[in-house]
Amino acid sequence: MKITYDQETDTITIRFKDVLVSESDELQEGMVADFDGEGNIVGLEIFEASKRVTQPQNLIFESKGHPVSGSAAA
Repeated sequence: MKITYDQETDTITIRFKDVLVSESDELQEGMVADFDGEGNIVGLEIFEASKRVTQPQNLIFESKGHPVSGSAAA
């Protein structure tokens, strides 16, 4: 999973899988879900993120019950 915040466009993008997006649907104004060819959700985009999320440039990742592995880029 990859989460990015683009300060220039004020957009948060969450990718659950690194696959080709076949379809995108607006869930509500400013929030779009991306789907693969089989209809599985593979990502979310949140526009005007600073209006919808507290401090979109900061991310706290929590994993309950499982050890966390990987690295975080600054």
